[in-house]
Amino acid sequence: MSNQNLRRDEAATRSALITTHSYDVSLDVRRAADPNVAGYTSRSVITFAAGEPGASTFLDFISGELHSVFLNGKGLPIADIADGSRIRLDNLQAENQVTVTGTALFSTSGEGMHRFFDPADGQCYLYTQYEPADARRVFANFEQPDLKAEFTFHVLAPSGWQVASNGSETERIQLTSDPATSRWDFAPTKPMSTYITTVLAGPYFKAEDTWNGTLGDGTVLAVPLALYCRASMAESFDAAALFRLTRNGLDFFNGLFDFPYPWGKYDQAFVPEYNLGAMENPGLVTFTESYVFTSRATDSQYQARANTLLHEMAHMWFGDLVTMQWWDDLWLKESFADYMGTLGLDRTTDWDTAWVDFANNRKAWAYVQDQLPTTHPIVADIPDLEAAKQNFDGITYAKGASVLKQLVAYVGFEAFIAGSRRYFKDHAYGNTTLAELLAALGAASGRDLGEWARRWLQTSGISTLTGEIDEHDGVLAAVTLVQDARDPVTGRQEPRPHRLRVGCYDFDDAGALLRHDSVETDLSGARTAVAGLAGRQRPALLLVNDEDLTYAKVRLDARSEATVRSSLDRLSDPMARALCWTALWDSARDAVTPASLYVDAAMRFGPSETGIGVLLNVLGNASTAIERYVPRAQRDSVRSGFLNVAAAELLGAGPGSDQQLAWARTVAATSRYDASRLELIRGLLAGSTVVPGLAVDAELRWNFWHALAAHGQASAEQLDAELARDNTAAGKSGHATAMAARPDAAVKEAAWNAAVHGTSLSNQLLSATIAGFSTGPAALLSAFIDRYFECLTPVWSGRSIEIASRIVRGLYPAAQDLDGFGGTPGTHAVIVRSDNWLAEHKDAPRALRRIIIEQRSHLLRALTAQAVNAPVRTAQPAS
Repeated sequence: MSNQNLRRDEAATRSALITTHSYDVSLDVRRAADPNVAGYTSRSVITFAAGEPGASTFLDFISGELHSVFLNGKGLPIADIADGSRIRLDNLQAENQVTVTGTALFSTSGEGMHRFFDPADGQCYLYTQYEPADARRVFANFEQPDLKAEFTFHVLAPSGWQVASNGSETERIQLTSDPATSRWDFAPTKPMSTYITTVLAGPYFKAEDTWNGTLGDGTVLAVPLALYCRASMAESFDAAALFRLTRNGLDFFNGLFDFPYPWGKYDQAFVPEYNLGAMENPGLVTFTESYVFTSRATDSQYQARANTLLHEMAHMWFGDLVTMQWWDDLWLKESFADYMGTLGLDRTTDWDTAWVDFANNRKAWAYVQDQLPTTHPIVADIPDLEAAKQNFDGITYAKGASVLKQLVAYVGFEAFIAGSRRYFKDHAYGNTTLAELLAALGAASGRDLGEWARRWLQTSGISTLTGEIDEHDGVLAAVTLVQDARDPVTGRQEPRPHRLRVGCYDFDDAGALLRHDSVETDLSGARTAVAGLAGRQRPALLLVNDEDLTYAKVRLDARSEATVRSSLDRLSDPMARALCWTALWDSARDAVTPASLYVDAAMRFGPSETGIGVLLNVLGNASTAIERYVPRAQRDSVRSGFLNVAAAELLGAGPGSDQQLAWARTVAATSRYDASRLELIRGLLAGSTVVPGLAVDAELRWNFWHALAAHGQASAEQLDAELARDNTAAGKSGHATAMAARPDAAVKEAAWNAAVHGTSLSNQLLSATIAGFSTGPAALLSAFIDRYFECLTPVWSGRSIEIASRIVRGLYPAAQDLDGFGGTPGTHAVIVRSDNWLAEHKDAPRALRRIIIEQRSHLLRALTAQAVNAPVRTAQPAS
């Protein structure tokens, strides 16, 4: 199915013409469990007003077949009004009712109505996912966020299933004509956008509870709660913990926002093959079922799940109650939810590292995105739906949240919350733009936020902050903060206002590295002198952006860097330690220091890192540094040293500890490229080698099989036997990855054809196959470079945007080296091939070009790091 697009100007024209009132949607999925049935009957009854009687507009509906369209009681000729995904409606009246009936198609891409057959028991599960514009794959509608309406859903499904939607169930009737089928009727919703409507259906396991909350005025709310997961996962479903998080979150946000939870019930469903972490559908939030931990999970994974749960809950206000007018202002919901999710985690749970993990993980995502040539302002230019799909990125989420954290430091927390409360009350169930939010926050804080918004929300790129130190005989004479705020696209300097802290750390008598002083300051231009530090002893570590108040990269001065590289494990404050890890990583990524030095730090200080979230991030960065940034001539040696440390830590870590599991995963991942520990892996799989406390469960087993397969030491028969032992959805993914990882030309050819030309792989199995394909010797994969560029246009035009994006991004030939090539990074064959394709396809869809530009940028960064860090070669005498 080809991508379907909608332009911003078309949406604006339509919303200026019509006002939507209500939808009554009926879906008949009673035959969904039959894999030979491709679709289901969908019927929409829509009432709406038109500001210009006699005018024309269009509905959106991506269907298998359109059966009938009635406008104001009159049947319309389908051949004349249907044009691809659009249904033209002419001669509108002041008030209108349109009824559309058709066959909608089940999906395996995670878009629209996704259908999944559980390999564990063969049962069929359905759920919907729409953002930004896939409700039109399920029912006819006006698919844009500013045309809100009330929605009433009716679902025909097998009587033994669980069925849920946004509204509460009002009636369930078993059909007398078909007792195996029942009809579920749901209450009308409050006004909402099409993309956050939802339906869930299948033999799901269901747990129920209630939240009783008392509001500030004494009003008591009783909100029904429910949790869903697949029946085969029920034993692993920790519903009690999830309900506890949910109740705590509702307590917190109802009090914080001073606006009662507006959507009646609060259901949460964990669903298979989900494209996102979660989706904020009012009354029925959907999550990836990878949050149902069927294998051993670290504390940081539980913390990340809690963060996501609270992020989605914040959306009930930011995004659902008040929604952006168009996707340019996507940040109005995602940035706020990202910030509020971390705030909620910090305020309502026992985890005390919420902001540490935010600094080390979420902001790292934003830093990477913000240095790409496709970076954009937080308030982005989104001309169409394809651009919107690509904009769910680190800028919109993590940079936006980081900037909000900076705004809180700028205006104060109380003013920030007061402005948010005003915003909800003024715009409840409506749509807004940046101007409405700034008005509310400005009124509450007494500050004119126009210039702040221009500098932070309407410019792109990331500032790099450096502390220049002038000292005499170990005493500080002056400390100056220098801001490099060059836009990566235009090259212009765009200095931003920063409210930040500068921390001074020294060693105590016991050798611990502790903060002994901290100065808060404002930085607004290229250079700012820090008041309050002159005359003090020169600290061993001067940490710019101490406590992580602002959004910026930090370069350590020479002495501070030396302190960190020699004594990072003696820095006891977890936030300061995370910020130093980030500074080391940014320095390696930017080719300021050799990537091998970051790996050295990971080997030296990783074993003593107590923050499991930070440790997992550090180990992942070290792996990236080895395989991408370290020159090929040095790589085997650096990787071997890293793997030796990982294996030693696996064997020596505390039994059953999160650190033990982290090192086990690292041994598995690194062993895909180094065969020296395969005997250990085989022993762990067979049970002949036992590491006390290590649970070699399904997830870890598939990681080990992936490593063996990458070296040709796992046969198809062995992998099939492992799948028979773990015949689950996760097992099928692990099997697909390991099968495609085998270093055989025929295997790679089959994986390529399945991904690029086949249509049988679901979204999850497609990604698993691509992951396995991409694991392999460069000589095998180089044969596919030209084929990659040749397939781009047909893949983009012939597949849904979700599937096309996975193929284009995942199969880009990124694993390239400079050693032995003989050129510069800019003249590398894959860089040149990318440049040629972009030059020859200037009219290709923006979203497709964006992916190629970004992948090219990632590769160029890696090649540049290799070039900068390559050993100097001396000329050899002629023979």
